[in-house]
Amino acid sequence: MNPRIGSTLPTLAIMLGASVWGLVWYPMRMLAALGLTGTAASAATSAAACLFVLLVRRGSIRSISWHWLLVALAIAAGVTNIGFVWGAIHGQVMRVLLLFYLTPAWTALFAHFILHERLTRSGVALAGLSLAGAATMLWSPELGLPLPANLAEWAGLMGGMGFAMSNVLIVKVSRVLPAMKSEMRTATIFGGAALVASVAMLFEPMTAPPAASQLGMVALLVAGLGIVLASNNMLVQIGLAKVPANRASIIMLFELVVTALSAWLFAGEVPGAREWAGGACIVAACVLSGWVHREKEPRDPREPREQCDEPRDEPHPKKKSTRAMV
Repeated sequence: MNPRIGSTLPTLAIMLGASVWGLVWYPMRMLAALGLTGTAASAATSAAACLFVLLVRRGSIRSISWHWLLVALAIAAGVTNIGFVWGAIHGQVMRVLLLFYLTPAWTALFAHFILHERLTRSGVALAGLSLAGAATMLWSPELGLPLPANLAEWAGLMGGMGFAMSNVLIVKVSRVLPAMKSEMRTATIFGGAALVASVAMLFEPMTAPPAASQLGMVALLVAGLGIVLASNNMLVQIGLAKVPANRASIIMLFELVVTALSAWLFAGEVPGAREWAGGACIVAACVLSGWVHREKEPRDPREPREQCDEPRDEPHPKKKSTRAMV
């Protein structure tokens, strides 16, 4: 293969994954319009994705071994899923996603307590920058304190905290269970998302189920989303195996671009000046976070980087190893 093409394909894989995540809110709203609530849609699509991964990569199932960290990872993934899906269905998509992307602030805090990583000045500064962006976006003289204005925005904020916790726990799991295949971590995340969403359904007000004439469309959307999202996660794993973590974190911000365009085209949502300013701070914090925690080059410039078939587990939790966004 041409070396230039070989270096471009992993980048395209990550960009495609970010594009899928930036568009997934729309079919979730379609399911909501058909009568499937956000929690029910999250549970159904996550279960379909988990089943698809287990069927396609069934040879890797024996690499799973019991550990309480897997339970914690599953719960964190479930909070991530519920927060994003419910927020995207009931709120302004771009504001919910920007609140979701306060990841640098939460990751620095969680990594300090779970991975025992020292809080550096740069980490604290980046966390402050992202929080300042959120405050700018949420500030309103009429409302007072810059807090989320509705339940959808609170859901996006909680989803981002769950996402940061998931990233930290993925690193912890990779250290404690090094023999566990990466696709089984993906299955754990999707399975956890399905279980947490199923429990959340019990506390959601009862609504009329989808009409009998629409059940076929609902089933098709659920199965299609499950397969697309599971395949997307495995595709991104291939890209992450070949692209340095700092560069990958920047490429993944393409999701914000896709979300902004899709929200404008499909929902008529146009961010205001405060949303753009606050979003710029949050994006800058994410970009600088990847640069500050960039991968170290080999000491000997003649020494090639390690190449492997499985994605490498980076020593810092800023790398987005897997994401279940259903």
